[in-house]
Amino acid sequence: MADTNLGLILLSGGMDSTTAAAWALDCGMTVSAISFDYGQSHQQELKAATEVARRLGLKHNIVDVSFYRELAAYSSLTSPEAMALPTGRNTADMSNEIPSTYVPMRNTFFMTMAAAWLESEALSTIENDDVSPDELSATLVIAANAIDYSGYPDCRPEFYSAIAKSLRLGSKLGTQYSVPFSIATPLLELTKAEIVKLAIDLEAPLDATWSCYDSKDVPCGICDACLLRAKGFEDANVADPALPKRNETCKLMSVPNMK
Repeated sequence: MADTNLGLILLSGGMDSTTAAAWALDCGMTVSAISFDYGQSHQQELKAATEVARRLGLKHNIVDVSFYRELAAYSSLTSPEAMALPTGRNTADMSNEIPSTYVPMRNTFFMTMAAAWLESEALSTIENDDVSPDELSATLVIAANAIDYSGYPDCRPEFYSAIAKSLRLGSKLGTQYSVPFSIATPLLELTKAEIVKLAIDLEAPLDATWSCYDSKDVPCGICDACLLRAKGFEDANVADPALPKRNETCKLMSVPNMK
């Protein structure tokens, strides 16, 4: 029998997307995962995504779109040699402006690529497996978060509402078969602490995740992603299972004043 509740998670390998993947599974979706090698400054997150997908039992595709680095060059994630990563900032600093870690049109690009994959799966289910469109759902799951102070314009509710409308209007799935692309953003209004607690409730493999923007073997502890993650675990009163045990030379759990 064909699967009719199709879900595709955009899996970065970080805490948020791992939690969203576990959420989709808990909702009863048949979940696959897609990750993008877009020429980012390191491969740590893709390694983490591979391990997370394995642990969750997800079919996982890593798509090579490394050419995108040339198109979206004005970012400290794609051009680290030219633009410095922001470090040591508090939440007020993070919310004042869009940071240099913003990659131009990244989520727009990723959502379009993921939608192409999901539409292909859905069309095959309808046309080759004789599943009625009325029985089918197709959901893109993305771990966008609008209140983590990152300031990204492509993490806002209105962005995903507009993308969902565009995908419906521009697809065979939406126009011929009237199967809309649903976009699930289960973490959109959650704080980092709430995401940590949800991940624990869902038994998401947080120990396998990677959030740091730097490329060292252990998280740097001072980039925006590290600081927000650390604050989330601190506020949830939970130790971060992905960090090495604290010792004299590794003090990654120390969090600057984030107020």
